[in-house]
Amino acid sequence: MNDILTVSGLNKSYGDFSLKDVTFSLPEGCITGFIGVNGAGKTTLLRCISKLYPVDNDIIFYNENDINKDRKYLEYIGYLPQLFGMYKDLSVKDMMLMMANLKNIDLNNSTAEIKRVIKTVNLTDKLNSKVSSLSGGMIRRLGIAQSLLGNPKIIIFDEPTAGLDPEERLRFKNIVSEISKNTIVIISTHIVEDIEAICDTIVIMNKGKLITSGSSSDIRNIAKSKVYIVPENDVLNLPNNCQIEKHLELNGQKCARVLSNLKLKYIQDSPNIEDGYICAIKN
Repeated sequence: MNDILTVSGLNKSYGDFSLKDVTFSLPEGCITGFIGVNGAGKTTLLRCISKLYPVDNDIIFYNENDINKDRKYLEYIGYLPQLFGMYKDLSVKDMMLMMANLKNIDLNNSTAEIKRVIKTVNLTDKLNSKVSSLSGGMIRRLGIAQSLLGNPKIIIFDEPTAGLDPEERLRFKNIVSEISKNTIVIISTHIVEDIEAICDTIVIMNKGKLITSGSSSDIRNIAKSKVYIVPENDVLNLPNNCQIEKHLELNGQKCARVLSNLKLKYIQDSPNIEDGYICAIKN
């Protein structure tokens, strides 16, 4: 039987953020990306799943067990928070030893396990360095490493590629592809390219609600026949509800790529994930 994480009718308020009747199921072996603007409720949702925020009974289940009643649930979780950079006075090794201890990883195995995950994120040469000496991108990679400790069954990444250079973003994508085979992987981000490149399922959130979900193809199709290439000179004459996605030059002519729910007389362009995302949250 494959593992499955289920959220059923989750309502949660925290400060100005609220989740409203959030329901979904995530199976083992599936990489799910949650995308939405800041304030959409993504981080609040992840904190509920990771038990940082309390939820009522009979709302979140792992393998049909209520997470509030499963004493081992937290041992199944690997979590990279949106902000990570604690224990700056410790060395990388000592900080990872502390995290391994919090995850109840056997002391006899922890050193080898730490070396494994540190190598995975390309930080082996920083093992004895203080956390405070690391760059922002390195700290992000260290955060990814600690989330992988102990091969958790559910791994949650909140804005995992923030601060990573292109090479390390590619490394992260390869890591996720490798670990996802026997894991439930959840990624929250506002970077559309990350979602498109590695996620099996994309979930669009807005104002605390799940708007829609589907494959990359499903999300692109939301904007089917709604993307146009418009000559720059005609842009000012477009209807008010048209949205300019970007300016470009095509065959020597300055143009704008425009998203419109109204049918326009111009050449259509193939939609991408971002087009589908914008159409979904604007409807």
